[in-house]
Amino acid sequence: MSRIGKKPVELPSGVSASVSGQTIEVKGPKGTRSFTATDDVTLTIADNAVSVVPRGKSKRARQQWGMSRSMVENLVIGVSQGFKKELEIQGVGYRANAQGNVLKLALGYSHDVDFAVPAGVTVTTPKNTEVVIEGIDQQLVGQVAANIREWRAPEPYKGKGIRYKGEYIFRKEGKKK
Repeated sequence: MSRIGKKPVELPSGVSASVSGQTIEVKGPKGTRSFTATDDVTLTIADNAVSVVPRGKSKRARQQWGMSRSMVENLVIGVSQGFKKELEIQGVGYRANAQGNVLKLALGYSHDVDFAVPAGVTVTTPKNTEVVIEGIDQQLVGQVAANIREWRAPEPYKGKGIRYKGEYIFRKEGKKK
């Protein structure tokens, strides 16, 4: 039995959901998102909650049960609250500046990096060493954050680079004289 799959997903006020076949569409104050479940599960809406039930007792049906419930919950959280990732930039001369749909990064290269922000995600820079990525799609927000971090991942000796806020970087000791 899936402990995650058994719990129904509550719909907060201001969020509505509709099921047609294997597709669920969730509408909320931040936008609309949809998810198409596999044929191994059944999606139903009752008492202002979405429940996912497996069809059969196969291993695949049990796997899809918990995963589908998590996907539906992420849709509901996305359209009601949204998702957010925060990045910190550390290093002398390293900075970021959001200009419209382009994030300009100065990361110690001979040129500035222009990162094109995809649709569905907003990138802001409250300080020139902080980057905030927000959106209603958790996967897209996380992927954009990972792509930005990839330009200069934190190194273990001085800790310079782009890191997630609160991320611990294991530091190494340099050469001994």
